[in-house]
Amino acid sequence: MNITKLYQVGEEQVHALDGVSLTIDKNEYVAIMGPSGSGKSTMMNIIGCLDTPTSGLYELNSTNVSDMNDNQLAKIRNKEIGFVFQTFNLLARSDVLHNVELPLIYGGVHSAERKKLARSAIDRVGLTDRIHHKPNELSGGQRQRVAVARALVTQPSILLADEPTGNLDTKTGEEIMILFDTLHKDGNTIILVTHEEDIARHAHRRVRLRDGKVEQDESGYDRIVLKKPVAVTA
Repeated sequence: MNITKLYQVGEEQVHALDGVSLTIDKNEYVAIMGPSGSGKSTMMNIIGCLDTPTSGLYELNSTNVSDMNDNQLAKIRNKEIGFVFQTFNLLARSDVLHNVELPLIYGGVHSAERKKLARSAIDRVGLTDRIHHKPNELSGGQRQRVAVARALVTQPSILLADEPTGNLDTKTGEEIMILFDTLHKDGNTIILVTHEEDIARHAHRRVRLRDGKVEQDESGYDRIVLKKPVAVTA
């Protein structure tokens, strides 16, 4: 609550976030929006425990993470947050299975168990038939599905997606958003960072930032609904 993030730029202090208070409940689907310089990337970094606030309190599952050190934050990220990035961030020389296993490797999960969990996550995004393919053998949409499976494999509290369709064509981007709709329907909490109105329309709630402050926080929008089934299983 009342999150502030200051950056020193030369002799000037820049308020990337200026007293932001926001509560996101379990199984919400929230789009964080705003123009360049609004603070949405800083907000994503703090929600994702990639950065800490200059002041204010950030609680994740009733745990105060505001003052944690880098090692503590890394453990929280690995356990509680699944990241999906615009650029996929896959290991080029590793196949789909190994890419999805990575968070479990970092978490010290035994080989047999992590392969089982990774295969399950890959099945959820409909890529079982591509499990031993490398990223350069996949389409852009398939690579993003791998990234989603990797984000899901630890069964995180939050699925945090940063412009997840930014490198995809319109049709493929819509397919990825339909996948997110399905994951939300299955109980996942999704926080989507985007500047695109049509992408934000998938969310139940839209938080608009401007100049480091919450300009609007509204729910109850008409939203895009699931158009066709996606290969996702419990």
